[in-house]
Amino acid sequence: MTDCLFCRIVAGEIPATVVTETETTLAFRDIDPKAPTHVLVIPKEHHTAIGDVDPVLAGQILATADQVAKSEGVDSSGYRLVFNTGEDGGQTVFHVHCHVLGGRGLTWPPG
Repeated sequence: MTDCLFCRIVAGEIPATVVTETETTLAFRDIDPKAPTHVLVIPKEHHTAIGDVDPVLAGQILATADQVAKSEGVDSSGYRLVFNTGEDGGQTVFHVHCHVLGGRGLTWPPG
């Protein structure tokens, strides 16, 4: 998909600060971080919403998010995983992505 920002990052057309990469996922730093650790984990293939992703790929996204939390050192202090889905859910880039947020106390409820 040529007009998708995240597909263009996967293709190497737009630079990103990559944290980790697997065969099926890519994790990179958010350009507008909301916490000291704010990394996005995306599937390399385009899917609009998490409900469109098969369970195996969803598990790979979560496994990469766990790897990011460990490599960023927030696994023991705590972190949050967020999937925003649809406009009302706050999704602004319509390519599935998981926010890995940590490095400070996170409040509840969010937003």
